[in-house]
Amino acid sequence: MKKLIYIISAIFFCAPCIGTTKGSLPVDTNIEAEKDVKKVKMILDLDTGIDDALALAYALADPKIELIGIVTSYGNVTTELSAINSLNILNLLHKKEIPVYLGADKAMDKTEEFVVFAGSKRIHGANGVGDVEIAKSPRPVEKQSGVDFMIESAKKYGKDLYIVAVGPTTNLTEAIRKEPNLKDMVGKFVIMGGALIVKGNVSPIAEANIRQDPAAANELFRSGTPLTMVGLDVTLRTLLTKKETQVWRDLGTTSGKIFADMVDFYIEAYISGTHKLQGCGLHDPLAVAVAVHPELVKTLNLHMQVGVTEKDWARTVAITEKMNDPNPNVAVCVDVEVEQFLNLFMDNLTQLFKAN
Repeated sequence: MKKLIYIISAIFFCAPCIGTTKGSLPVDTNIEAEKDVKKVKMILDLDTGIDDALALAYALADPKIELIGIVTSYGNVTTELSAINSLNILNLLHKKEIPVYLGADKAMDKTEEFVVFAGSKRIHGANGVGDVEIAKSPRPVEKQSGVDFMIESAKKYGKDLYIVAVGPTTNLTEAIRKEPNLKDMVGKFVIMGGALIVKGNVSPIAEANIRQDPAAANELFRSGTPLTMVGLDVTLRTLLTKKETQVWRDLGTTSGKIFADMVDFYIEAYISGTHKLQGCGLHDPLAVAVAVHPELVKTLNLHMQVGVTEKDWARTVAITEKMNDPNPNVAVCVDVEVEQFLNLFMDNLTQLFKAN
């Protein structure tokens, strides 16, 4: 009798592991889980240099993201070249259906034409993508302005829309000027820029994206717009080396080789640069990842401002008199799960490049 009870118990407890249909195959739980992931709509605001290209690729690869459009900016390259680079990368990765819009071509308070800094050319190459040749996309830039596209998308998708700006904040600031309600309409705003407790990368106190248009960044921070600031405090800790780019090169695919060539150019600039790092910082892709994986970082909630005088030009700093305010609008990233992010980044991009 006891033996019979044991047999019946074993069948009962094992039953959930057995398919209900005779001859059924085991289910790939990872595939099923990916199908069930709720995607957020995302707009990327890029000044498409090399780390912007990585951010774009990451947005295409992460199963939590549906990239609905790109707005381009000046910075690493001109706005027009940023658009061309974005279109070409989308075409390379077989996503040419995603539209690209032109944004601002210079800082809000500038009248003269934007000129790319010599340092940007050294880091990103004359063409912004490490002087690597990428096949030209057949798709043209959209006629609608990037700012209007942001506003239109916010009205259409509301809280399901995330806007991630990884260049100067000019486009985002102009969009909020034009539609002040935008800051309350969108689900999340993430910017790559600034440095809270580390040195800047273009001056002892300034980070490159903020330095391009400090007035716009200051207006954005002080507007009350809820922001996540992904700055050098965390991005310089997420380094990619030639060991990782070799993984992409070994795939034997067009995209794997092109991205390996681009990023190796970028890494060489870091090795010879002032920081003397042995890998490149994943500035822009980290900002994209943080938008949908907030568990990757720890944040400090503050009211922030940006220096606009000669003495504090482009410095990102907390507003001292508001330190005890109960409703700060900027979540400043101060720590990052480095290994977790790098594994996520490599897994997603390697699968993307393997297929293209």
